[in-house]
Amino acid sequence: MSAGGAFGGNRGLRPVPPEKGVFPLDHMHLCDLEKKDYLSCLKSSGHHSEKCRQFSKKYLECRMNKNLMAKQDMSELGFTKDIDMEEKVNARINT
Repeated sequence: MSAGGAFGGNRGLRPVPPEKGVFPLDHMHLCDLEKKDYLSCLKSSGHHSEKCRQFSKKYLECRMNKNLMAKQDMSELGFTKDIDMEEKVNARINT
């Protein structure tokens, strides 16, 4: 006989949310412009995300500023000062 609930869950125990990876959806479309810029970049670059890092960073910053995700230092999300400087140099070269 099983002591678990429906679908194998434990009865009486509160679920613990994951630390990262799940955050509120943008139902109010507060960061749509940043999302569209990022997706457009991905499409034009053949889905090479490293070429769209500046758009990814702007999107994450928008989500943090609008309280759609917890505020974190960008270095914890994989953005370092060296990469930021490299992006600025590449942006200047491409214009």
